[in-house]
Amino acid sequence: MSSLKYINPEGAGPAQGLYSHAAYVASGPLYFVAGQLAVAADGAVVGKGDFAAQFHQVFSNMGDVLQGLGAGFAQVVKFTTFMVHAQDIPMFMELRAALFPTLFKGPLFPPNTLLIVDRLVKEEFLFEIEAVVQAPIV
Repeated sequence: MSSLKYINPEGAGPAQGLYSHAAYVASGPLYFVAGQLAVAADGAVVGKGDFAAQFHQVFSNMGDVLQGLGAGFAQVVKFTTFMVHAQDIPMFMELRAALFPTLFKGPLFPPNTLLIVDRLVKEEFLFEIEAVVQAPIV
């Protein structure tokens, strides 16, 4: 049995996007990865006013953190997603539908909680994602 498994329990309603209702973790250390923002390697904000550009930068940054932990997206147990504009939800769903099959084997994907918040740490940020990850001890 894999030490990480995504589950949609029998009797639960269907997930409302590319996520599962639960994740089972059998063993191994867990890392709680801070929310990743649309920040370039030089510290500049990427994609001011451009949700798609920020989405791609955030997932690129998350990939860099995962790699630094000796992990990849296949070791993500759960995401929490923060957005500042509800009108960006359809674009988020579209971008995620295109990206996730390249990051995960599917057909199941990590659990995700999506929150709409008043703002993020800087006004320019539109999107942030944090993760719980199962990875080796670094």
